[in-house]
Amino acid sequence: MSQPAVTTPPPTRTARLDALPFTKQHRKLLVGSGVGWALDAMDVGLISFVLAQLAVQWQVSDAELGWIASAGFIGMALGAVLGGLLADRLGRRQVFAITLVVYGLATGASALALTVGVLIAARFVVGLGLGAELPVASTLVSEFAPPKIRGRVIVILESFWAVGWTLAALIGFLVIPLSDDGWRWALAVGAAPAIYAVVVRLGLPESVRFLESRGRTAEAEATVVRFERSAGTSVVVPAGEADAALPAAAVPAAALAPAPSLPARIAALWSPALRRSTASLWLVWFCVNFAYYGAFIWLPTILVASGFSLVRSFAYTLIITVAQLPGYALSAYLIEKWGRRPTLATFLVGSAVAASLFGLADSAPQVIGAGMLLSFFTLGAWGALYAVTPELYPTRMRATGAGWAAGIGRIAAILAPLAVPIVRDAGGTLLLFVIFAALFVVASLGAFGLPEKRGQVLED
Repeated sequence: MSQPAVTTPPPTRTARLDALPFTKQHRKLLVGSGVGWALDAMDVGLISFVLAQLAVQWQVSDAELGWIASAGFIGMALGAVLGGLLADRLGRRQVFAITLVVYGLATGASALALTVGVLIAARFVVGLGLGAELPVASTLVSEFAPPKIRGRVIVILESFWAVGWTLAALIGFLVIPLSDDGWRWALAVGAAPAIYAVVVRLGLPESVRFLESRGRTAEAEATVVRFERSAGTSVVVPAGEADAALPAAAVPAAALAPAPSLPARIAALWSPALRRSTASLWLVWFCVNFAYYGAFIWLPTILVASGFSLVRSFAYTLIITVAQLPGYALSAYLIEKWGRRPTLATFLVGSAVAASLFGLADSAPQVIGAGMLLSFFTLGAWGALYAVTPELYPTRMRATGAGWAAGIGRIAAILAPLAVPIVRDAGGTLLLFVIFAALFVVASLGAFGLPEKRGQVLED
């Protein structure tokens, strides 16, 4: 007697996507998102050079310079939280494009500022767009990246930050010193993201996981098929289902659940299952933001105050910035070799040592050497941190979780530029960088509270 045939349900779209190798479509998404990331970094980096010229040209006080920098980070804190919430509601690609428009246009407008007050207001609006873009971009890329190399892909995405910051250093070195309006021309260049937003909106895919969570299964299927074709593989889908919905078995149960409300998503970050991860993540984000932005936003100004000329301080900053790229490269290798936690903790300890050496530096070679070490380790840590953050949360709240972590970090970024002049006046550069080193140590301890997600499939 013959046995009844057993029908195997078709694989879910996310399973099909996760089974793919790294394809041309993945590369297009990575580079497309990375260019936006680089433009973001260029804008943040430019303000450090602008501050140095304004201190000389406008005779702006350290307190006012701190507010110019911090206004952007106030906007970034709010933007990170709102961007994550909107990305879980409207879609990753849509919010990514909107943020580029907001901060691109606002950066161009800030170039026209005639007073410190107007510049501070413009930098706040710039921050809204900047803060929202980073967690949204990392969430979008992480939801497409193959699980076995997801961490490495996110670190490579983050490495575009070094490209953007290097562009900022080049503009600072080549453009700003040319005239009294050099800082205005530098900020005018920062309006480029508004144009690039069109490329993002038309050229990048929307997250398959997000599309399924909104019932947009035809779009989700079309996206998966496009990636499969890029890999030279395809899954046979019954007629009539490729442009509609697959059987219920082929859609993750979590994707079929009603979308949680805004208060529910925020409360879920502190549910028993996620409480330790969220607390550890927020601690790391806070400490790293304070130390990183406290050091690098003020770096050209600190060098000028230490007796170096404006041009020489910009040249030293450019050299120091270039060291970010090898830091990202090593982090991208180790994050899949060692795992997320040990890589993040190691780079944070290295950052602490480098910060201490910078505080002790008393000659140009020592400043450059310690600064390059600080760039190398700090940006390697940033790469690992951005890789681990979206992995901690399920699809329905992934961008929310990443956005809140970034928002908490931006609170530290607000405080750091304001605290730097006060600490430097009280104890000099050495005390300042000892504090930064201590924060890196605390962050390294917090990294061990994060779960290890190397090679695991993202939770739907």
